[in-house]
Amino acid sequence: MHEFSLAGEVKRLAEAEADKNKAVSINEITIEVGDFSGVQVEAFRSALEILSEKSLLSKASLNIIRKKGRGICPGCKKEFEMEQRIDTCPVCGAFPSEISGGYEFRVVSLLVDTD
Repeated sequence: MHEFSLAGEVKRLAEAEADKNKAVSINEITIEVGDFSGVQVEAFRSALEILSEKSLLSKASLNIIRKKGRGICPGCKKEFEMEQRIDTCPVCGAFPSEISGGYEFRVVSLLVDTD
C-alpha cells in the first residue's frame, strides 16, 4: 500500500510550506492524480486522513483532480484521451507510440490560514 507513504510525503510537503508561510492551519489541499499513476484515490484519502490527525492538516479539505491518460498516435500524430493503456487512436485505430499523460501525482495548491 504505497498510498500511505505518498500521504506521508504530501503531509510533510504541506507542513513545510505552511511553516515557510507561518501558517497556523491548512484549510485546503488540492492534489492531481493521473488515472495511470497506480494510486488508489480512496486509499490515499484514508491514509492522509489518518496521518493528518492532530496536525496542521487535521481540518483541511482534500480536493482530488483526476487526470485522464493521453496518448499520441504514431500514424496520424493526433493526441487523444485514454481510459486504459491499451486504448487506440479514435481516428485511425493505431496504438499510441507515447503515453503523454495520466501518470501525474502532485500537490497543486494549498490554502493556509496565517491568523
